[in-house]
Amino acid sequence: MLSEENSEDNSISPTELSDEILLHILSYIPSTDLILNVRRACKKLESLCLDKSLIQRVLLHKEYQASDDHVKQLLRQIGGDMHVLDMSGCYWLSGPTIDHVTRCKNLVKLSLSGCNLTSIRLSKILSNLHRLRSLAIDVYPGFDAGKLSCECKATLSSVLELKQTLFTPSYGVVPCCISLEKLLLYFEIFDRTREGDLMSGQLMVGQSNVPHYQNLRLFYARLAPGFVNQEVVRLYLAVLSDRTPENLHAFLISVPGSLAESGATKNLLDCMARNVSLDALQLPKSWINGSSLLQHMKFSKPFYFSFSRCTLSGSQLIQRVINGGKDLQSLVSLNLSGCIHCLSSDSLFRKADDDIDSSILETLVTSCPNLKHLNLSAAHHHSSESTGKHLCQLLSRLRHLRSLSLPVCAVADPSGSMDRLASQTMANAVPCGFGKKVRIGMQPYPRHASDQDYMKLSVLWYCLGNSLFLESLELIGSSFSSAMPRNEPAIRNSLPPCSRSQQVGDAELAAIGQLAFLRNLTLAQLPGIMTGSGLISIGLKCQRLQTLSLANLGMMGKVVYMSALCEMLKHCKQLKDLRLEQPYFSANSQFFQALSQCCSLQRLCIISRSGTFQPDAVMAFMASCHNVMVCHIFTNDTLTACKNLQQSILRSFQAHRPALNVVIFPLLHEGLTDVIRDVPIMHLDEITLFKSRVAEEPPNLWW
Repeated sequence: MLSEENSEDNSISPTELSDEILLHILSYIPSTDLILNVRRACKKLESLCLDKSLIQRVLLHKEYQASDDHVKQLLRQIGGDMHVLDMSGCYWLSGPTIDHVTRCKNLVKLSLSGCNLTSIRLSKILSNLHRLRSLAIDVYPGFDAGKLSCECKATLSSVLELKQTLFTPSYGVVPCCISLEKLLLYFEIFDRTREGDLMSGQLMVGQSNVPHYQNLRLFYARLAPGFVNQEVVRLYLAVLSDRTPENLHAFLISVPGSLAESGATKNLLDCMARNVSLDALQLPKSWINGSSLLQHMKFSKPFYFSFSRCTLSGSQLIQRVINGGKDLQSLVSLNLSGCIHCLSSDSLFRKADDDIDSSILETLVTSCPNLKHLNLSAAHHHSSESTGKHLCQLLSRLRHLRSLSLPVCAVADPSGSMDRLASQTMANAVPCGFGKKVRIGMQPYPRHASDQDYMKLSVLWYCLGNSLFLESLELIGSSFSSAMPRNEPAIRNSLPPCSRSQQVGDAELAAIGQLAFLRNLTLAQLPGIMTGSGLISIGLKCQRLQTLSLANLGMMGKVVYMSALCEMLKHCKQLKDLRLEQPYFSANSQFFQALSQCCSLQRLCIISRSGTFQPDAVMAFMASCHNVMVCHIFTNDTLTACKNLQQSILRSFQAHRPALNVVIFPLLHEGLTDVIRDVPIMHLDEITLFKSRVAEEPPNLWW
């Protein structure tokens, strides 16, 4: 046994490590800490902290502790050395702090999405960035392109990549970017102003400049719900339809609901079918349903397809998308969310919950062996017991999968006895009123996470056992809808779950524990959860878990998994985001004490019809978890109680947490929509609102 003296002699100081190892370690430290604190430790670290590999690319995105003073110091000290600066989502930084970006004269890439930006401020910044080639900004009401200086427009004329989020009808800076190769547009315009006046896209008509698309290779548009967003995107597309870019390789439009075709869009699609060969495609469902468009489109080496919510049959999928089952190794991301007939040969006489044709899925899996991201959610993909090929067994052949989204009913074992039991019990499983508690009969097979024999027989266990490198997994009930939709009152009623989903319980959740690399997990509408014991297995084994979203687990009238959830949270040391949507949930001291052990937690969102919170427990939690910057709670508590708690949190913690964003409000209050519009778009999109995120966008869409 070594003595204490020998033990001390054999110890290694961190500064004795090689420069390569130290640089790798330092790359995980936030830039503000690196330059303002670590750099001062010793001469060796001072030199390494200024290494080009660390200071040429500075990412402030989600550095919630970065105050105005810290960012100003950072930009003063190393601004001239930066080539890439990502300040997206830094909504808490003041305008004068943003002005310091003018020091970064060698920037090639700059993201200011979510920052406090005016026309004059943008003009001042871009006038100094002559090397800029990639830019991300927001366009707010009051933006005036006429206030941009000649130097600013000269910089914009050389920009090749533009990401622009619109909060008002406008072309923004697009007309100034005459060399664009990549254009990403996010439409977040409300139909009404805060005063209740109607907005109109016709405000853009008559603007003297129009976009230049002749060099465009990628066009992407994502629309929030609302008529004005659709009106404005048509104006952008009208210009695109006049002359389709010859080098266009990716054309993507993401629209909730339908977007009616116009003469201009039909002309655009016809030109694309004749003149371009695409690598990525996403279109509104109304443009694809019932048309022969896919039959005429040409694809070179496609890497991304999204046909979300389209009435695409399995025959169309095989013949028109994956080219008759030929080898399609280039495809890495496929979104078939809401395509209820995509795994059956004929959709004409098929019911939505009929069994799938496993040969179609087998052809898809065989033809696309390199798929990394696959979304099959929002549909009933029931496997037939007679074919012997379950959906999960076929998906297990995709050895490159990194993200997967499935309907809950699709992972159920198609046992006849289980089906009969489910059909008998489901009538009672979902109460007519959420306050009514209904007894559910016990299932005839093991439902405890400790039952290893059953778990190993489970098709989900088999599938996940062959997909051990999954980083994102979603199991979402085929009829699930969140209680908090966008720009609308909270939903008061929900559809009953599919009868087969009753068969997916605690043992199936425990099977998820095999995924040691799992980072993002979504579980929604699993009525078969009895105790939540499978959650404990996930907490113990999925140590890299960073994002967790749980919604409507077990019986709707009772939170059956509270004890298991609290035990799970004690082990989630890397968890950063928690979204919890559950009727009758009590956010009490037991829950918040367990959550306080998630030492990395940054964002929390609780949504609960008829739910409650304990103010003292919330305050104690916020005091103990210094990294928490987002606290959104929507329950059945009174408006007065919600406002009092929100003000208490802000008074107590905002001074030391510059990015603190607190929204506590009654879920069913008529003013909820106005409250939601004030939430920073980054938090609203990533945690407050529920949605499937697998294959939502092409991989590496933006840097």
